Amino acid sequence: MGRREQIVDQCTDLMDDPEFIRNIGIVAHVDHGKTTLTDNLLAGAGMISEELSGEQLFMDTKEDEQERGITIDAANVSMVHDYEGDDFLINLIDTPGHVDFGGDVTRAMRAVDGAVVVVDAVEGAMPQTETVLRQALREGVKPVLFINKVDRLINELQEGPQELQDRLVDVIEEVNDLIRQVSDDKYDEGWRVKVEDGSVAFGSALYNWAISAPYMQESGVGFEEVYDYNKGDEDDVKELAQKSPLYRVVLNMVVNHFPNPVDAQERRIPTIWRGDPDSQIAEDMIKSNPDGEVVFMVTDISMDPHAGEVATGRLFSGTLERGQDLEISGVAGTNRIQNVGLYMGDEREEVEEVPAGNIVAVTGLKDAIAGSTVSTDEMTPFESIEHISEPVVTIALEAKNMDDLPKLIEVLQQISKEDPTVHVEIDEETGEHLISGMGELHLEVITQRIERNQGIPVITSEPIVVYRESVTQPAGGEVEGVSPNRHNKFYMEVEPLSDEIVEAIQLGEVTMDQPEQQRREALMEAGMEKEDAQNVQHINGTNVLLDATKGIQYLRETMELIEEGFDEATDEGPLAGEPSSGVLVRLNDVKLHEDAIHRGPAQVIPAVRDAVHRGMIHGEVRLLEPIQDVYIECPQDHMGPASSELQGRRGRIDDMVHEGELVEIHGQAPVSELFGFSSDIRSATEGKAAWNAENAGFQTLPDNLQMEIVEEIRERKGMKMELPEGIDYI
Repeated sequence: MGRREQIVDQCTDLMDDPEFIRNIGIVAHVDHGKTTLTDNLLAGAGMISEELSGEQLFMDTKEDEQERGITIDAANVSMVHDYEGDDFLINLIDTPGHVDFGGDVTRAMRAVDGAVVVVDAVEGAMPQTETVLRQALREGVKPVLFINKVDRLINELQEGPQELQDRLVDVIEEVNDLIRQVSDDKYDEGWRVKVEDGSVAFGSALYNWAISAPYMQESGVGFEEVYDYNKGDEDDVKELAQKSPLYRVVLNMVVNHFPNPVDAQERRIPTIWRGDPDSQIAEDMIKSNPDGEVVFMVTDISMDPHAGEVATGRLFSGTLERGQDLEISGVAGTNRIQNVGLYMGDEREEVEEVPAGNIVAVTGLKDAIAGSTVSTDEMTPFESIEHISEPVVTIALEAKNMDDLPKLIEVLQQISKEDPTVHVEIDEETGEHLISGMGELHLEVITQRIERNQGIPVITSEPIVVYRESVTQPAGGEVEGVSPNRHNKFYMEVEPLSDEIVEAIQLGEVTMDQPEQQRREALMEAGMEKEDAQNVQHINGTNVLLDATKGIQYLRETMELIEEGFDEATDEGPLAGEPSSGVLVRLNDVKLHEDAIHRGPAQVIPAVRDAVHRGMIHGEVRLLEPIQDVYIECPQDHMGPASSELQGRRGRIDDMVHEGELVEIHGQAPVSELFGFSSDIRSATEGKAAWNAENAGFQTLPDNLQMEIVEEIRERKGMKMELPEGIDYI
């Protein structure tokens, strides 16, 4: 029997006993060493050669990942780790670090119970570190910390033993500050990371060594030894890796500090599921009952050229096996499972069955999308997976050859199914399609895969920024919307929502799926008045409709049309038809015709849409542009050109941190100005600068650019060039 088959057999034996299972994710800022760390863990488990670990990047299986040197898709693997005489099954997900692929991290957090947060010892906690921690803590996923690239502090920055320890303490404090900022509750529950209890490890993923407080006692290798070994030659570093191997230190930490599925689900189910807590299905999920009804949460959809669609996710209850007919939330009928399996990097190993508590790959769920709840019988679905970032860049894409159009439409539909952070608009008449994503790289990867993997040559437009429209002040009185037949009237007020309420909606803390009382409390906590919080009728994006009317006849049967009118108005704002953000509409009074035929969709929807738009105009609607935090690292003698490059793009510099011969520039710039930044900063610094960016939300576009951009967008969309009446302030 080969080593691989042996590992599969071990995994199969262990997946029946939840006490010996750990479901974990590796998360970090881009280039902090997640995939190199994962290589080491796989080498320790005997799945890849120790000589190649750290260089093979086993989990970056796609051609474009290897070319670009970054993880694009979350990748799964199952392995076995021996700890104190017991074997443990580790189901691991290696996640992307680049901000454009943050949706994969969000979805992976639903499948795991613990997150190994990797932080570069030199760079410290970066913006994406905060983002991934936020995603983990929101999902009830416990963090531990691995501080990577410690060898750089010793050899590149020439830090002494005391400086080294001080630096590591600073990194730990940074991470704990982030945990406290994201979740006071979790921080107080003891989820902060500490050297003393072994929830922090230090090391070098590239050179295969690590240390932690518990392992120091076991191996006798402490900070002084680490310093001396790293000051020595290559053989010394190899000896350190043998005495204190990274995989053993990190996986011991995983086994010790992460909960098994039963303990985790008892805590997590009330957070991610809003169904009846006293039901049998709730009990089955909380106990991770393999004999209960199947409850499977899909966190990832991918295409296998041989098997078709593969749905990967977490099995919270029951046992999955070939031939089962299962319900998918929001879809009529059932889907039949064809195969179930475990992941071994890019390959799936089919197994007979997989019980609750595991991460599993399934074929046959053709109607599932990322985020679907799959179950034996219809049930309350899990909370939707909320993606913090919104699409900020759009490209128009069309097939070079019209014969490829049907296939391209099929591929685009598949892409939007696999990645909910991509928005696809298909125009079958013109053959032009709009794809919106998290950034330039996100869309570049998608179009490259369409051409390379699907063999469809495409033509793409220059990237276009997705703006938002929002009001800057209360509208100052009611606006009236009158239906075309003049028989129905709607009276409403429009005002901006506070940033706190907008954030609560974005984070999924406020949704229309919640029980009313829970939603009301969450809104009041975010700062909304009690009466308004009680009157929330509908939410579209981050826009809220309140029903403040009293006893209006026929309103109940008309409300659905009012909501449709509100959706249309906020999906395409009055300035340039861009999506609205942070708009509160309060419906105060309604006059409706007594005959239903005179208050149909053709009457109600235009009246509401017109009223909302006029209210936004009275509230001085403005365009908001997406902003990114920008981080540049370059040698000190290239600091000037790098700073100028950022400032020349309407950017600002907030901080400069000097580290030896390097300088880190922290700043901010609009997304629209960062197109082509990679090649320009490379030229300006002779290729010596590294940079990355993090989404920082939306800010009001400067007044001197408002009119110019509005006209550009209206012309591009084929809208009338004259602005609606009342817009005389931009």
